[in-house]
Amino acid sequence: MSEEVRALHKNSRISPQKARLMATAIRGLNVERALAVLALSPKKSARLFEKVLKSAIANAEQNHGLDVDSLFVSTATANAGMTLKRYRPKGMGRMRQRFHRHSHLAVSVSERG
Repeated sequence: MSEEVRALHKNSRISPQKARLMATAIRGLNVERALAVLALSPKKSARLFEKVLKSAIANAEQNHGLDVDSLFVSTATANAGMTLKRYRPKGMGRMRQRFHRHSHLAVSVSERG
């Protein structure tokens, strides 16, 4: 069984629902293809996942001595992080609560075969 190498980005300023779209798009792809998909996507989460994926690739190469050409994205997740609660004034003296959601992005790569 090949080992998984992981990279994290905690408290990313994007909602987990939006980030999960990119996580599902790159899960299971080899790293060159995943980087190409992320580079061509206009979404903010694509830029964030691109940084995390490049970090995971560098970790695999430098710390574990894995071959970059045989790596693929084994898992990519976006879980809920902290939520900032803010308030906005509304009509008739009321307040409305606003949620600023954050997420924890994680990418794991491993060797195929």
